[in-house]
Amino acid sequence: MRIYFRFFVLFLLLLIIVLGNISLASEKIVHNNIYIFGKIIDTHKEPVPEAEVKVYVNGKPYHETHILTELDGSFYIDLLLKPEELKQSRIDIVFSKSAYKKEDVSLTANDFAEKDGKYYAKLNITLKRALSPAFWIATGVFILAYVLISFELLHRTLAAMLGAATMLVITYTIGVFNPDYRILSYDSAIKSIDMNVIFLLMGMMIIIGVLKNTGVFQWCAYKCYQLSRGNVFILSVVLMIFTGFSSAFLDNVTTMLLLTPVTIEIALALGINPLSLLIPEILASNIGGTATLIGDPPNIMIGSYAGLTFLQFVEKLAPVCVLSLIVLSIYNRFVYQKEYNKSHIEDIDAFMEKLRQEYQITDKTLLSFGLLVMGVVILMFLLHGVLHMEVSIAALFGASIIFTYSALTKKVDIAHLVEKDIEWLTLLFFIFLFMLVGAVEEVGLLDIVADWVLHLSHGNLIAAICLILWVSAFMSAFVDNIPFTATMLPITAYLTKVIPGAESGVLWWALALGACFGGNGTMIGASANVVTLGIAEATGHRTTFFGFMKVAAPFTIISVLIANLWLIFFLK
Repeated sequence: MRIYFRFFVLFLLLLIIVLGNISLASEKIVHNNIYIFGKIIDTHKEPVPEAEVKVYVNGKPYHETHILTELDGSFYIDLLLKPEELKQSRIDIVFSKSAYKKEDVSLTANDFAEKDGKYYAKLNITLKRALSPAFWIATGVFILAYVLISFELLHRTLAAMLGAATMLVITYTIGVFNPDYRILSYDSAIKSIDMNVIFLLMGMMIIIGVLKNTGVFQWCAYKCYQLSRGNVFILSVVLMIFTGFSSAFLDNVTTMLLLTPVTIEIALALGINPLSLLIPEILASNIGGTATLIGDPPNIMIGSYAGLTFLQFVEKLAPVCVLSLIVLSIYNRFVYQKEYNKSHIEDIDAFMEKLRQEYQITDKTLLSFGLLVMGVVILMFLLHGVLHMEVSIAALFGASIIFTYSALTKKVDIAHLVEKDIEWLTLLFFIFLFMLVGAVEEVGLLDIVADWVLHLSHGNLIAAICLILWVSAFMSAFVDNIPFTATMLPITAYLTKVIPGAESGVLWWALALGACFGGNGTMIGASANVVTLGIAEATGHRTTFFGFMKVAAPFTIISVLIANLWLIFFLK
């Protein structure tokens, strides 16, 4: 009996399973697959990622759908409703995101296209900006960080870090309970960091850190004096040319760090004020750094964001930079000739011999290998547009080769190089700065600025060129041009799309020239200015904010005017 009972129980179980499957199959048959998909963009035609999508059927939440849009703003909804339900139902879809106005779309059966028993609806949604609490908080934090950085009230890395961390904390505390306070998600913060810029700077720092140990930069300063044959004005011109050329291929901060101590020593030996050589070098450094993709941090950021090549920078900007250096030489003659006349070297040959003995190349083998690596890196820079390779790859490749060689030959203290020559604070500053800019972009501040520039220019290309150039130059004179450039990148990208004729990329060149040339306006306009004058002050040769501006500001206006004419007549 027990055996029959077990068989009977097993039979009932099998029967239940079969009937259940039949029921499920019939259930699938009587349901329709409903697909709703599309893309969310903002008023600037840019995708809106991480927007929240909620679905309601006849006013009740459809529990299976609570999704976020992808990075490209796309979304996909899959619903299951019975045929009679679809015909009698109203489907409401609510799109929302912090700093945007909610958008509500209602669909009925007539809004769907039917094919093979399945129903499809495509939606393209435009979300408009809203001045939410997140907007005002992000804008306030961003401006505060700017003030702290510009007037050196707090170290710029600490100021940027504090600002980025504050926005993230607000998002994950108050923003958890109230979506209007969501500023920047962690994923968005990480994605806003341009690692191409970070790795490029790191690679070049390593290469220059190794070359610095060969004495090549001090030897170059001696050669500059040798070429001038004791004529201080010619010496200043040669130093400016050397500084401008070096800054085109090296970071201008690195160039000035290496040349400033040597220039001060030569000036003191000549009996003149070192600032009469250093200030022209600063101006030449910022001019020369404008000529190439890797010469100045703003250019690195612009090239990476806009996908511009090394050769494009040289082709579009190098000629106007050369012209500006020529004008700088003439300008310098009128400003500092009286100071140069104070030079009192009686035995020029003996002085040159002293410099030759003191400033020698200390390691020819390392220098030869380093220059070979640098040549390969620069060649890869030139070809990166053809190879479709990021410039940071070339820099990291060169850095790894020269790093490995130095480690194997023990010519350089690797630990010291990593600790001292890689400017970690600068790299961290860039990382947190990208997060800050990403935050104000998320909340819509940059959209407002872009609309303002577009309104002022009335969609006219020449007006837009002048506006971007002069606003960039003015702002870069008083605030660090790195955060300002980061702020202007998405704005310039939008204007390039919407202004007729701007597709040539001329607005990118206006931004580069304005940000780099404008950095000459004041002593805090560019990092090279601050570094050089700081070293000079440490040796007892101080200049005031307005003392530097008295010399630098007139030339800045002249150089920006030259750039303006160049952009309009040659690049438009």
